[in-house]
Amino acid sequence: MNVLIIGSGGREHALAWKIKQSPVLGRLHCLPGSAAIAELACCPEIAQDDFEKIRAYCVSERIDLVVVGPEAPLAKGITDFLSAKGIKVFGPSQKGAMLEASKQFAKEFMDRNSIPTGAFSILYSASFAREKILENKKYPVVIKADGLAAGKGVRICASQAEALDAVSDFMEKRIFGASGSKVVLEEFLAGREASVMALVDGESALLLPVSRDHKRLLDGNAGPNTGGMGAVCPVAIDPQDMEIIRTEVLQRFLDGLKKERIPFCGVIFAGLIFTPDGPKVLEFNVRFGDPETQAIMPVIQSDLLPLLYACAEGRLAGKEIELAGKVCASVVIASEGYPDNPKKGRPITGLYDPAPGVYVFHSGTVKKDDSYITAGGRVLSVTACGVNLAQAREKAYAAAEEIKFEGMQYRKDIGL
Repeated sequence: MNVLIIGSGGREHALAWKIKQSPVLGRLHCLPGSAAIAELACCPEIAQDDFEKIRAYCVSERIDLVVVGPEAPLAKGITDFLSAKGIKVFGPSQKGAMLEASKQFAKEFMDRNSIPTGAFSILYSASFAREKILENKKYPVVIKADGLAAGKGVRICASQAEALDAVSDFMEKRIFGASGSKVVLEEFLAGREASVMALVDGESALLLPVSRDHKRLLDGNAGPNTGGMGAVCPVAIDPQDMEIIRTEVLQRFLDGLKKERIPFCGVIFAGLIFTPDGPKVLEFNVRFGDPETQAIMPVIQSDLLPLLYACAEGRLAGKEIELAGKVCASVVIASEGYPDNPKKGRPITGLYDPAPGVYVFHSGTVKKDDSYITAGGRVLSVTACGVNLAQAREKAYAAAEEIKFEGMQYRKDIGL
């Protein structure tokens, strides 16, 4: 089976690493890919939004399955385009991708289908948003840009002043472009968070091992929101809460897809928070998480590729996932200035062959003269497996300490 992965980051590197192990794999391709991914796959110089060139490449290379990593091409309709040409795709339709591409669409979908979530209101203009904030008496409050913002379009505002600043940044300064043309004002929910992902073929859902992301830049969950500074997997969930997730989140999600006629083959990623009133959905994503994927892939024993193909063919019912019985910790190493103004072009040292059970997935690197240099905000995900979380953390941090580049930063409390 020939497979094409769309994307170029740490999530796609981890997917390529996992799919490469499949005994049913023929040739692995990834576009645009990266120098690190090119060690596992053929990486043609084709942009991930050039759908016609991707279609032609799929035909010429006899691609049996396209696996879409990032949210942007999904939101632009890559699945609809390729599927119409007879190419099998693991990734939801453009309408399904709206569950991530529009916070308003997602929250209203949850509301219509009785999926537990926080109270919210949609604010269509900066002046109306300011009025609502001036009326609000309860803090903290959450303000989200409606559209895609690389995981950074969320502000937890502890005061009226912070909420007004968020409205100004999102709706007037447009720091996320058109994604901030409207915002969602949400009830703040307190509790432990978890990332719950499931493979979905439109009729059935197959849960992946639960992980936990660390969104804030600094230790102790301080600093600004980021795309994610590290993850651990698996995370233990109370059986009662797990039953609620299965029945009130996943099953109602599936029922909603059918009722609203939304074609969906891919990953549904529910960012959950465990409140005193039970688990509630903070937001939906419609693709594998990053950095969660880097922590999930090493703990899956099953061959992933047949499961993805079964999704694309609508044959997921009855499938199971076998776990490797390990715990994984993944630590993101970021550039100086991340998330607002990351410094790039700095040489990286210490990237020698890692110890057994340690994996280094590249998120933002390029190769120059046989050496890697930084090329993004999140640069590497240093990932390790152990018999328990303590051992996994110890191995991951030992490996991270060997890597060096000017201005590098990473949290020291991933998994604590």
